[in-house]
Amino acid sequence: MEVVGAVSGAESVDAVVVGSGPNGLTAAAVLADAGWDVLVLEAADEPGGAVRTAELTEPGFRHDLFSAFHPLGAASPPLRALELERHGLRWRHAPQVLAHVLPDDRVAVLSRDPERTADSLDGFARGDGHRWQALHRQFREIRDDLLQALLTPFPPVRAGTRLLRSLGVGGALRSARTLTMPARRFVDEMFDGEGAKLLIAGNAQHTDLGPDQSASAVFGWLLCMLGQDIGFPVPEGGAGSLAAALVRRVESAGGQVRCSQRVERVLVEHGAAVGVRTAGGATVRAKVVLADVPAPTLLLDLVGAEHLPPTVVRDLRRFQWDDATLKVDWALRGPIPWRNRDAAGAGTVHLGVDLNGLATATNDLRCGRVPEHPFLLMGQMTTADPTRSPAGTETAWAYTHLPHDQDWTAEELVRVADRVEAVVERHAPGFKDLVVGRFVAGPPHLESVNPSLVGGSINQGTSGIHQQLVFRPTPGLGRADTVVPGLFLAGASAHPGGGVHGAAGANAARAALASRSWYGPAYRAGVRAALRAITS
Repeated sequence: MEVVGAVSGAESVDAVVVGSGPNGLTAAAVLADAGWDVLVLEAADEPGGAVRTAELTEPGFRHDLFSAFHPLGAASPPLRALELERHGLRWRHAPQVLAHVLPDDRVAVLSRDPERTADSLDGFARGDGHRWQALHRQFREIRDDLLQALLTPFPPVRAGTRLLRSLGVGGALRSARTLTMPARRFVDEMFDGEGAKLLIAGNAQHTDLGPDQSASAVFGWLLCMLGQDIGFPVPEGGAGSLAAALVRRVESAGGQVRCSQRVERVLVEHGAAVGVRTAGGATVRAKVVLADVPAPTLLLDLVGAEHLPPTVVRDLRRFQWDDATLKVDWALRGPIPWRNRDAAGAGTVHLGVDLNGLATATNDLRCGRVPEHPFLLMGQMTTADPTRSPAGTETAWAYTHLPHDQDWTAEELVRVADRVEAVVERHAPGFKDLVVGRFVAGPPHLESVNPSLVGGSINQGTSGIHQQLVFRPTPGLGRADTVVPGLFLAGASAHPGGGVHGAAGANAARAALASRSWYGPAYRAGVRAALRAITS
């Protein structure tokens, strides 16, 4: 998308948003709907953050640069409220949602058809299909309130109260227990066969949590239930279509989005944020600043430690990133020739290891080692959306986790990519012969294209329970408000964390609106007092 104007000299708006990822654009839309004059500044030459699409390999093959499947995006109350379908967004689905390919080529299938999922899971252990359907029915009963509770500022008073009424005290306590559980313990209590267990444990690996880590159960369960309920949809034409719809939504409400405008400083006067300065030396004055960038980048680099309490500086320097990522994109002259054809119709494919293999790979990562047997998350994009490549071909990708905070040479990354390709070849003989183009994106490349992916981390911080809720990004209120008045954290390192759901942006926008409302003085005083007590 072209740059809409440029920042020159000094100008003034109600709100400036730093970064045009889904969270930043959602924040801008919410503020613009409230009648605010909103300006979004993006460092890259196109908007979208980690939701972008390009022809990386061969002409006609459209690859999502980062995020690809969006179950949270399709279900998210903040994004649904924006009615992006009116601005050109169209969701597409693969015939099946997800397939987990075991090392022996058995396949567990997650389908939007409950009977299809049940039949697949019963093939591993009779009765697991019935148990899965019961779990899904329970999810459906609380889905709307649960999503509202998970994606709104902590504590979720209204949605939480409704959940308590629905679940009862005992049910609420059991649900709270589930929130803390490792995926392995959860699935061992629920199922007998490997199929259902691997669907949940494998989906937990969309975070950086292995099957034996606390809170991995809830991430795997939530993605599986959303997949059963609404699928893992993709935007027609590429993930960038979602970003484009968000930009049009912002502009339709009167907001502006300007690209190639890197913010190098948040301006702080008398202890409060009053605007930003760009790399070109221009300034934008604003009543509030919202930032869709990682918390350490925002507070330590753009604001500066001199404006922060020492406790906050220490906490930010202890901030834990999630795993690094290596992603391989392929242009294929034909569909992937899976040995087990149950994997052929799935948009998302998990493969490489079983449940113990997930645990071993996670342990390798924690020990700073590249897993000998990596777990792969794979996308068959043309299977999900035929517009992604010419008829009869396939656009595909796979990514795997790497240890964070390591220096990677191009040769090392190519060796890992070759290992990834070998895993696919083992389960789909002839795969390599179909490759007409390949693109390897390791941690250095990912960060160079999107600086918010620090060291190749895609979720702006670990999903570990010690850095969630009131501990995200540091011990605080679980809200978008920062220790700098007028500055709001609108990115994935704020609660509720990673994923394309726009919730962090919407929460930041609502906090900014509250701070400038008729009760704004009381709101600001209350937040300052609470943060002062926490950070003193």
